[in-house]
Amino acid sequence: MSGVLFGIIVYIALQLVVGIFMSHRIRDEADYLLAGRSIGFGLGTFSVFATWFGAETCIGAAGAIYEQGLSGGSADPFGYAACLFIMALLFAVPLWHRQLTTLADLFHSRYSPGVERTAVLMLAPTSVMWAAAQIRAFGQVVSASSALEVDIAITAAAAVVIVYTLYGGLLADVMTDLIQGIALIIGLAILLWVIADAGGGLQTSFAAIEPERLQLFGGPQTPWLDVAEHWAIPICGSVFAQELVARILSSRSPQTARTACLAGGGLYLAVGLIPVFIGLVGNRLLPGLADPEQLLPRLALQHLSPFLYVLFAGALISAILSTVDSALLAASALISHNLIVPLRPDMDEATKVRSARLMVFIFGLIAYGLALASDGVHDLVEEASAFGSAGVFTVALFALYTRRVGDCYSAYAALVGGMLTWLAGHYYLDLQHPYLLSLAAAVTAYALVALAEAGGVVGKS
Repeated sequence: MSGVLFGIIVYIALQLVVGIFMSHRIRDEADYLLAGRSIGFGLGTFSVFATWFGAETCIGAAGAIYEQGLSGGSADPFGYAACLFIMALLFAVPLWHRQLTTLADLFHSRYSPGVERTAVLMLAPTSVMWAAAQIRAFGQVVSASSALEVDIAITAAAAVVIVYTLYGGLLADVMTDLIQGIALIIGLAILLWVIADAGGGLQTSFAAIEPERLQLFGGPQTPWLDVAEHWAIPICGSVFAQELVARILSSRSPQTARTACLAGGGLYLAVGLIPVFIGLVGNRLLPGLADPEQLLPRLALQHLSPFLYVLFAGALISAILSTVDSALLAASALISHNLIVPLRPDMDEATKVRSARLMVFIFGLIAYGLALASDGVHDLVEEASAFGSAGVFTVALFALYTRRVGDCYSAYAALVGGMLTWLAGHYYLDLQHPYLLSLAAAVTAYALVALAEAGGVVGKS
């Protein structure tokens, strides 16, 4: 067994121990899904940061910026950081005050149980696709660091994540986020130091970057609709993701929810600038890469000692684990709490927890199957961000900030209209800006049906 593989196994075993230990503190559904609504500022900050910092933030962002310059980072880290800041400033406090368990509860209270169920069927697949992308990335990292085949490594990755998420729930998720966040910062900081040294120091490396590679919005020749499309997907597509909403709802106060999300977003942006820097200087250190996503692993292998490479591999695995456990728990919460529990209103708390754990297991297996069948990480992540989110964003916005504008039929129109527009534009019409069009369709559908409801043309719920 190689030293790298041994180090990875020890690190993963630590996550399992934490997950199993935290299972003893779970008494009811709120403990399992929301950590008893007791998360403070420090844990909340690291949990937001680690949950958001996935494999694509490390590998995908560095590769995209290597290929396209700074504009390749419109999603990671800049778009997703903006998403966190917007959640903190606009939505964290009103969401917390609603005392929800999941985002779908908001749709139940503002619209109807039918809207709640429709939203769940759009939100849950997103989380499962995110989980599948991360499991596949985990398998690739372990395979690259050992003699294991990718499929075997993916199987091991799925087993580990399913077990510790199933046992510990959100409390284990948050505690392991702290460990993973620290490991992530250490691993990427080491790589930054080594890569900067290889380029002659930070100042020399920055000075050598071509000015045209430093245009965040692609320069004046880039159509503004292209820019808007690239920024809308991470911001509107993820601001109401159940993974993030759970961090808000699990905070011990509305102020903690806001400040932890702000600080987590700041930490995400700061650490996310490391892959940005490596992507910008990478074309001089490793010119002509056929697969830009190999930039970070190749540079790490080339410049790090075996011990430091273990730390780097730990950083990548931390980025992956912290996202996949949150995604599995999000899908589980939505299906168990919003679809299964309402079927048995007399269900006791122990049975609710067992139901949520069963959903973690089932969705873990589904994500594992998707990870084996997928060709790559990037496609899964892209699909996850855009899938059904235009309608969810529109309906959540109206639910939080209006009381009488629109009712259940408006919500149905926005959810279904946004989804169908994106599916048609993305898969069948091959449109250049399908997500912007789906947002416009969702808002228009909501507004038109709301007018019809107000005029009595469409019956209110």
